[in-house]
Parts: sequence; structure tokens; C-alpha cells
Amino acid sequence: MVFYMPGHVEAGASSADRTPRQIVAELDRHIVGQAAAKRAVAIALRNRIRRQKLPPDLAAEILPKNILMIGPTGVGKTEIARRLAKLAGAPFLKVEASKFTEVGYVGRDVDSMVRDLVEVAIELTRKERRGQVAGPASQAARRRLLDLLLPPRPRAARPADAAAAAREAEEDASWRASRETLLRRLDAGELEERIVEIEVAASSGAAFRLFTPGGMEEMDLSLKEMMPGLFPTKTRQRRLTVREARETFEREEEEKLLDADQIARDAIARVESSGILFIDEIDKIAGSRGIQGPDVSREGVQRDLLPLVEGTLVHTKHGLVKTDHILFVAAGAFHVAKPSDLIPEMQGRFPIRVELEPLLRGDLVRILTEPESSLIKQYQALLSTEGVAIEFAPDGIKALAAAAEEINRTTENIGARRLHTILERVLEPVAFDGAETPGRRLVVDAAYVRLRLDGLLGNADLSRFVL
Repeated sequence: MVFYMPGHVEAGASSADRTPRQIVAELDRHIVGQAAAKRAVAIALRNRIRRQKLPPDLAAEILPKNILMIGPTGVGKTEIARRLAKLAGAPFLKVEASKFTEVGYVGRDVDSMVRDLVEVAIELTRKERRGQVAGPASQAARRRLLDLLLPPRPRAARPADAAAAAREAEEDASWRASRETLLRRLDAGELEERIVEIEVAASSGAAFRLFTPGGMEEMDLSLKEMMPGLFPTKTRQRRLTVREARETFEREEEEKLLDADQIARDAIARVESSGILFIDEIDKIAGSRGIQGPDVSREGVQRDLLPLVEGTLVHTKHGLVKTDHILFVAAGAFHVAKPSDLIPEMQGRFPIRVELEPLLRGDLVRILTEPESSLIKQYQALLSTEGVAIEFAPDGIKALAAAAEEINRTTENIGARRLHTILERVLEPVAFDGAETPGRRLVVDAAYVRLRLDGLLGNADLSRFVL
């Protein structure tokens, strides 16, 4: 049954050698329960791997089986899809269906989600390419720093006689020795705080926004990109430490080694073959037939969304994007509307439906303790940086889960997110005073939790829980 706590998954990790069972096992490290949803996304990811091994003609005909997740908020719908994308190294974007309007209304059109996904893919690809050129860029930045600290000697004229040649050779040897010494100190980190002055590109404000005819989509246009000859690059002087200058030089050298056009082409190919679009709150655009008033565009948004899900071409500033093989994962609580309230065409494009289970007290206990980076571990790590140790007694953890369950039952049910609220309330005194009281050890047991939540225990009354 349920939710997650943020943990670490290596971005870009390859999933080509993972079976569905291994994919589920990886998701289990960060998300508690929800086996049906995990199996569905694991099969979807594995089918992509299988499709890539087929002949191109056959692979083009095999479309992804889109997934509809049904369940209340805070049970792990978004996190399952996000973790899957990180596991696959795939471009991933979450959007809320309720933010889009039918074409002809003021607001964002559905094509913009594909454009945004392309931007995510470009950034993801650029980050990976920077890693590939980091070595050469670092060496180039090192040379530039050295030239900044000890500029190259100007080329001397041909010596007039032997004495002048000897002096020139001696000065050159002295310069080389100084450069070698400086290089050793630079590599040893002895010059990191020295102030240097460098030239950096001045930021240009020559940009404007416009509304395009198709969908009134907002786009940023830079006059410098449109007419590069009209706006020469301007620079300004900045005083930085050697550490800061190295970072600036490395970024500049990386950009010189990257091909922006190739990155855009590769990013588009990546979106087309492995992109994942997570459409949340899809139940908000599912309404009864014949509805009147401001919600009249609900069915219109679905019909605008349908071509994307079925497969179409979307115009972006980087080129055309085919959406045929993008995996669409839709999610909604469906408290009022039902999946059957979606238009029939949309229902047919989400053939895989999984229901995520609501959270019970036992699930909340597992969420607090089992994930690799659970909330409890996060708070312990944060406060340990100031010498404060927090120990959660088993009955204290059960009391936290019981309080979250009770509040969810009697007020708005926000699932595992309620644990954030509870823990902030319970740990507020030590979080506030932690920096001023290093060496403190706090035991969070059931009595402490009850007193804090009932408002009976203030900052000054913690002594009996501090060891």
C-alpha cells in the first residue's frame, strides 16, 4: 500500500538489463507497497526495451500501453512515475490537466506539455554531454587560470647578439620555472581564495514574449538569437576568487565543446522514443455530458489531448516531435467523476488501469521506517549536522502514524503527506533550538508525541525527554 519518501536514484541509470521483477525491486527501495501500479509501470518500461530490439518496421507499429492510475492524493501515483523515469534515464514531465484549456480559450494549450518535455530532455541531454566533456573542459579552464595568474611572455624580437640571446633564454627559463611553481600551487588548492579579475559575458535583456496563433502559447524569443549580427556580445569585468573563476571557465569551455543543434536533435529523439508525460488531476477534466457554464471546456481539453495520446506531430522551436511512442501516465482521485466519465476515445487510449490503495496505519509506519531516505532518517541526518541526536522509539513511530491516520480520517485525506505536518509539529522545539544546544539527545516516544500534538509540551518542558 503506499507512498514514498525521497531517496537517491542515479539520473540516467540504464534499465536495459533489468527485468520487470528487478524494476519493481528497485522501486520497492523507495516506495512502500502499491504492487499493482509498480507491476504495470515495470511492464511498460520493459516493453520499451523489447520494442527497441525489434526490426524498425515492426517497432514503429507497436505503441505504448498508456496507464491510468486511480487513487487518492498522497498514495504514490506521481512518485512511481517519477522514479521510473529516473530509473530509465528518460525525460519526464508532470503536468496538471486542470491548467489547460480548450483551443480558443485564453490559457495553455495541450501541445505546450510536449514542448516543455522537449526542454526537459534538452537539459537532461546537455547535463550528460557536459559530463562527457568535463575532462577536456577542466584542462582548458586550468590553462586559462594559469594564464590569468601568470600571463604568457610576449614574443621577443630576434636577439641582436649572443649576450641578448643569453639574457632572453635566462628570462624564459625563469618564467617557465615560475609557471611550474604556480601550477603546482594551483593544483594543490593553495590559491583558491586569491582574487582575480576576469571578463564575463554581460546578460542581455533583448528578449520579449508573444502569443503564437496556435493555442496562444507563450514563447520567449531572443533578438540576439534571431539577428546575431545586430547584437554583438558584450562583456564586463568581474572580481572572483580562483575557485569561482575556475567554475566560470569550466562552464564556458563545456559550452564550446557542446553542439547545441546536435543536443536538440538527440533530445527530440529521446522524447520520441522514451519520454514520459504524467498528467495529474485528469479527473478534473472528466465531467458529465451536457455540463454548462465555466466547465464547458472539459470535454474540449480531452479532445485536444486525444491527438497527442494517439500520436501526432507537435511543432517546437527545436523541430517537429512525434508523440506516437511517448508513454502517457494519467492519474486522478476520481472522488466525484469516474473514469467512465472520460470521453470513450480517451478511455480507449489508457487501456491499463490500476487502483492505488488508500493508506492505513500500518502503511504509515512502514513509510516512516522502510524507505532508504524516509522522513525519520531525513530529520535525524539534518539535526545531526548540529550535534543533535534524535531517537525514535517504536511506540513513538506508531503514535506518529496513528495521529496522521486520525487527522486524515477526520479532515481532508492527504495521504502520506500528512506525516510531514505531524513531524514538523512534533520536532519543532528541537529544530528551533538545535543550533544552540549541541550534544542534545532527544527520545521521541508515544508520550512525547501525544504531549506535543495536544499542545501540552512547550519548548521549555523537554527536559524529561532529553538524555
